[in-house]
Amino acid sequence: MHNINQISIIGLGLIGGSLAKTIRFRNLPIKTFAYDANVSTLKQAKDEGIIDEYTTTLTKQFLSSDIIFLCAPVEYNNELLNTIKNDLSSNSIITDVGSVKQNIHETVDKTIIEDIFIGGHPMAGSEKSGYNASTHYLLENAYYVLTPSKKVSQDKVTLLNDFVKAIGAIPILLNYNEHDYATAAISHVPHIVASSLVNLVKSSDQNGLMKQLAAGGFKDITRIASASPDLWKQISLTNKDQILKILTNYIQQLNTFKDNLMEDDADSIFEFFNEANDYRNSFADPSTSIIEKSYSIMVDIPDELGIIGKIATLLSEHQISIKNIGIVHNREFENGVLKIIFYNNESQLKSIKILKSYNYTVYER
Repeated sequence: MHNINQISIIGLGLIGGSLAKTIRFRNLPIKTFAYDANVSTLKQAKDEGIIDEYTTTLTKQFLSSDIIFLCAPVEYNNELLNTIKNDLSSNSIITDVGSVKQNIHETVDKTIIEDIFIGGHPMAGSEKSGYNASTHYLLENAYYVLTPSKKVSQDKVTLLNDFVKAIGAIPILLNYNEHDYATAAISHVPHIVASSLVNLVKSSDQNGLMKQLAAGGFKDITRIASASPDLWKQISLTNKDQILKILTNYIQQLNTFKDNLMEDDADSIFEFFNEANDYRNSFADPSTSIIEKSYSIMVDIPDELGIIGKIATLLSEHQISIKNIGIVHNREFENGVLKIIFYNNESQLKSIKILKSYNYTVYER
């Protein structure tokens, strides 16, 4: 790519590894250096031809790359910035991949690197972590938010913007406060709500009946409650101000609904659900959502011995990998009996075509 000859990645985990793999998969003419605390990960990536070189110390050569990506856990990035700030070149761009931007921008504002820093947040993730969970397609068609510092040049912003496009992601420019407020609303608070719903059911479930019946819609809307507690503790604390704003608004909405219900205000109750229905249906392609999309289908099947194995074998024979498969016992809000979850949209669409060709009734979710 024009003007980008070398990048350095600090932290070769899920995002850092995916960056490196994407560069290789797309045959971008960029030399990739990597640093990680886990030397075996670095050696593995080097042996696989994913990175060109690695280092176990943050040398000046490593820090002289055109773009330096901070892909370490969020709590370490501020410390890293303070460690390397005096060795950075004014010709470089330094960027991070954290999901909260305020803290790192405030740290940058206190250093001498404001004119080379652009915050970054690739809105992609996985239930798994680490280099072995990284893929060359994780960032493909994902929103990638860029939050330039006040003093960074437009040329540097354009360069990073072009790089994001080159790896197949969709760049969006925001200031960091806009970013943190938006992610609080569409990601951070939903995780809190999902966890609170699970905890509510747990505390209300006296005999285990609710847990037994919990399926379908309830499991879908609370799926994200299975995410890492350590990660979400960190996110909640680092984006505290914006989360509190959204939570306050949310609690007010719940209280309004509670009042309307107590007063049997049918019109207001209908409007509450109708307004949500209209807005939800206006959403863009969910594959670009910050909350990871679940690629799943529901299949009507007869109750016969070995039917699940039969379907799994059929898909396997067509080189389709299944992430999860199982019978849904509570289908009040579901079509179909057997739920199959795939790793990507391609496998989902291919499976629909195959199963329909064998006269199965399939519902895309």
